[in-house]
Amino acid sequence: MTKIAFITGATSGIGLATARDLAKNNYNLIVCGRRSERLNALKDELKGQAEVYPLTFDVRDREAVEEAIAGLPAKWQEIDVLVNNAGNAHGLDPIQEGSIDDWEAMIDINVKGLLYVSRAIIPGMVERRKGHIVNIGSLAGKEVYPRGNVYSATKHAVDALNKGMRIDLNGHGIKVTAINPGLVETEFSEVRFKGDKDRAGQVYQGYKALEAEDIAEIITFTVTRPPHVVMSDVLILPLAQASSTLVNKE
Repeated sequence: MTKIAFITGATSGIGLATARDLAKNNYNLIVCGRRSERLNALKDELKGQAEVYPLTFDVRDREAVEEAIAGLPAKWQEIDVLVNNAGNAHGLDPIQEGSIDDWEAMIDINVKGLLYVSRAIIPGMVERRKGHIVNIGSLAGKEVYPRGNVYSATKHAVDALNKGMRIDLNGHGIKVTAINPGLVETEFSEVRFKGDKDRAGQVYQGYKALEAEDIAEIITFTVTRPPHVVMSDVLILPLAQASSTLVNKE
């Protein structure tokens, strides 16, 4: 039976790769993001493979999130899998020099955005007594590294929320999973460094980083386990990476 997956941050990186991989595995998709042209292009790309319903909103906008999800057509309302993927890093400064605007952007997207979407979708899962929530965390939610202060704090919050969801939803038939990648070569560093492609590219030089498709395949594997199996907390690193600050570069 075809299931429905709701993916935030589906316009690039892990979210986009996950949409493509789930489409190959009998999922119809509600894909969300701020760039409607990319969502529509994804819908066209997957035509004939999966039904795709694009939703354009910013997860930071609580009213827009609630309105978009409440307005889903009846055939799209029974969401089986929620992938809370939307998230960003902004800046890489010591705490005493950090930009408050950057801090607020990370807190609003990585923490509050996740909560807004989850709060709108989880009650339906509880009512149906089934569902799977996949929260995309980070190695930064397990460790703290120099100049990663607030970003790490937001990903530690995701780690705590994932644990809290698992406790609160225990007994409601809902699975909760944290997927925590290390270094993945996506638009992540380009966003962090404000569009500086040269500086962003240096992050991934001298070793083989993870690719978005690597994480997408693990997400698909996770959500296709038997009903009694929950992969609760998964950490994925490239071979060259031993910790946030230790990467074996040639």
